[in-house]
Amino acid sequence: MPLLKNVRFRFAIGLVTLAMLPGCAYSLVHDNPSAPPNVVAHCEGSENIDDSSIAVVPIPVVAFISPHTELHEIGPDDYLNRCGRPTQLVNRDVTLDKTNCIPASLTEIVTLGIFQWCPATISYNADVTSSPSSSQQPERLSSSSRPTVMSSDSR
Repeated sequence: MPLLKNVRFRFAIGLVTLAMLPGCAYSLVHDNPSAPPNVVAHCEGSENIDDSSIAVVPIPVVAFISPHTELHEIGPDDYLNRCGRPTQLVNRDVTLDKTNCIPASLTEIVTLGIFQWCPATISYNADVTSSPSSSQQPERLSSSSRPTVMSSDSR
């Protein structure tokens, strides 16, 4: 019996293809670039996060076609607040990269569709503007878990 006519082989290929669909990168926040005159710093950073999901109907095999819900809510404000107050941020960009979810989607096959582990990376950057009440320069952060702040003179 040829391999391509084997029902088990087609089913396995279909499951692997279905499991690879969620892998991608998309933008959570993206402002159109502008050049405000009062930019005092640039803030950027990235972090590895867990974007795993679980099936709404956790019945094995049925869970493959069931909608999934995220276990951890990912909001862009959680990361942009590290750069400053929302009223001081311009040219914001927050991107969620789920490319690592493609090989990790094997967990969805092993759990028969109930759980999918997704190690994602979120990267963010924004320009920080001066506010009328604040005239001091923001401090420079160098830790890898904190955002990098660069003054407009060092660009």
